[in-house]
Amino acid sequence: MNTTRDWEKLIRRMELLMRLKSFPVAFKLLEDKEAMSEIPFIRRMNHQSTLCQLISLVRNFDWTVGADADDFLGNNCSSIIGLSDIPEFMKNGTFRSIVWTQSRADGKKYEASIPRLPVGKYEALVMAPLAYNPFDPDIVLIYANPAQMMLLINSLQFEDYEVMEFFCVGETSCADAIARCYLTGKPSLTIPCYGERRYGHAQDDELVMGIPAEMMEKALRGMETLYRRGIRYPISYAGAESDVASGFPETYGGQERTKALRGDDNRLLLGVTGGIATGKTSVAKMLEEMGAPIIDFDVLSRVVVEPDKPAWKDIVAFFGEQVLQEDRTLDRKKLSEIVFRDLEKRKKLESFTHPRIGEEFSKLVEKYASEDPDTIIQVVIPLLIETNMHPIFHNLLMVYTPEEVQVKRLIERDNITEEMAMKMVRAQLSVEEKKGYCDLIIDNSGSLEETRRQVEELWAHLKKIQRESKKNKG
Repeated sequence: MNTTRDWEKLIRRMELLMRLKSFPVAFKLLEDKEAMSEIPFIRRMNHQSTLCQLISLVRNFDWTVGADADDFLGNNCSSIIGLSDIPEFMKNGTFRSIVWTQSRADGKKYEASIPRLPVGKYEALVMAPLAYNPFDPDIVLIYANPAQMMLLINSLQFEDYEVMEFFCVGETSCADAIARCYLTGKPSLTIPCYGERRYGHAQDDELVMGIPAEMMEKALRGMETLYRRGIRYPISYAGAESDVASGFPETYGGQERTKALRGDDNRLLLGVTGGIATGKTSVAKMLEEMGAPIIDFDVLSRVVVEPDKPAWKDIVAFFGEQVLQEDRTLDRKKLSEIVFRDLEKRKKLESFTHPRIGEEFSKLVEKYASEDPDTIIQVVIPLLIETNMHPIFHNLLMVYTPEEVQVKRLIERDNITEEMAMKMVRAQLSVEEKKGYCDLIIDNSGSLEETRRQVEELWAHLKKIQRESKKNKG
């Protein structure tokens, strides 16, 4: 079967970020069981099996399997996915009352609560490790421990947030993960039941989630973004008895610093951000001409890594002298090539530079504010959102250009390949994501005159904000 997307690339990245122990399972129901013959490397069991056994063969043995109603042991499994109905002795509660309920009345209530797909629509199912790009699945089954599942939930909630509700009918947990996912069109998490642990080899620490296939790219996008923000698996522990303040983003405990930077005068701190090569410097120079002093974090990042300064020493100790030029200054191009290919090394570099940049930033803010209490200070920070600095500023300005324009400008500016330019652009939050954080936008994809007109309108708007603020304080 042909697939509509490269599932292998998506799944291999997710396996790496989640550190999964077993394959995510591509799960697809077929309206015609003869279509099973079109699936490469498909295996049919020579004995009747349970649904959870087949799932285990896929996720742990990396088999591709198919089954119709006759391949299942009894009606319980096949009825969940609509391949058969359940007999009367199950509907009236007798079956559940043999083991799982005190009475037949409770058994009947139990059976009625189990979600099942309508009988008659499907004739068979196929499953395979999705990493092998076998076919486009209806849903994807992922088995993981609670910490991994929490990361997956956070990733799914990152865009278009909504509270997730999960269910557990008890025994027959495949109904919650599979049937409920089909019926609601939403991710469905549950606890594998006794049967799945006994016959399907689910481990004591495992949970299972069914995810509609069309939501997998959304999940990965969220996971990639959270990874860049430091939310990742395995989770590093902060001791319960320790002072954990340094492990939190500054916004959790940095209110005093934010208050000091904003001051009690009429200064206005404007955070200016955007993706790489969107034209932040050009816009900042226009604002400077109108009266807004610039604090440019790119400039500060060069100042703090001058030879023999503390950040320079840390960088050389970690990356080695290979990142130095003959005059002992950093070879920024070589260092960029290293860190843009390795997120962990980029985080390490940031840990050396960001605290020192922050110190210089605070000094400059106080300098400009002491010279003019009504100043509008523009602070140009490419990674403003990624480093969680946005709460410091009164307003956030996004300098925007589409991704294809960023890539073109980088190729021309730095004389690099398209592949390298794309990696550099995508190492940061996308410009589309950053838009959601910023209350002010300059579209810098057109002519210089168009950009200047927008900047003039912005300046008038900022002065109005400042006048109203002063009036409210007075």
